[in-house]
Amino acid sequence: MASTNTSKPKPSVSDENCEQMVDPMTPGDDSESRLVLCDIADGVALLTLNRPDRLNAWNLELEAQYFGLLRDAATNPEVRVIVVTGAGRGFCAGLDMDALKSVASDDKRKGGEFQSPTVPLTIPKPIIAAINGSVAGLGMVQALMCDIRFAAAGAKMTTSFSRRGLVAEQGSSWLLPRLVGHAAAMDLLLSGRNILADEALEMGLVNKVLPPDDLLPYTLAYARDMAANCSPASMAAIKAQVYGDLQLDLADALADSAKQVRASMGRPDFREGLISFAERRLPNFPPLPPSD
Repeated sequence: MASTNTSKPKPSVSDENCEQMVDPMTPGDDSESRLVLCDIADGVALLTLNRPDRLNAWNLELEAQYFGLLRDAATNPEVRVIVVTGAGRGFCAGLDMDALKSVASDDKRKGGEFQSPTVPLTIPKPIIAAINGSVAGLGMVQALMCDIRFAAAGAKMTTSFSRRGLVAEQGSSWLLPRLVGHAAAMDLLLSGRNILADEALEMGLVNKVLPPDDLLPYTLAYARDMAANCSPASMAAIKAQVYGDLQLDLADALADSAKQVRASMGRPDFREGLISFAERRLPNFPPLPPSD
């Protein structure tokens, strides 16, 4: 699905200095090329950030394509689970330097504005990040916005904001403490230091660390298992519960859960889940209605 890009790539940035320090695109770069690739198979949409010569640095065009594909996947009955990864050696090195300079100078000639980073949280389907390499800044924010994170051994991660004279951007001060706790979040945000995937696993920032060659096959197999065996309606409801309950006290969360349990037991998915289990076969759950 990708357009051919004939422009000469610049040398890529080293992993040691990946924190939002990607060179601007050259005038010959085709900003309308497919900056995010999409492949759908077996109920799984694989989205690949596709600026490998820039460590998949974030800009307006990439954001528009990525969020657009997420919204398409949300309404596509063939898609039950979404996997996000990066092309080449990095997942996403943060905001492209060209975009960063535009923001710093308030240059409106570049056109457009960045969207809310919380788009992935509004998608009623599981989103799994396969963090194949360096991730920093806004790239880290988007990894946090995924529901599950697997990482390649040796992948470098950093918030980097404090090292650019910035604050904790785009909800990272809300997300990180809820994922890793107050102390670890303060460490990552205040120091802006690099951590490796193994330390991220110890913190609870990622769910699993795998050899680089195994990362994507494992993640896709995990996603296919969900697509084959889990009710899309149940997964959508659970995702909404988890994020919604972050704003509730325990009593309200319990009351809401009881209400949703009663509703789910009256739906066809519940009956199919019981029957397929008793018959020892794969369930035949219907796709998620677009209205959900």
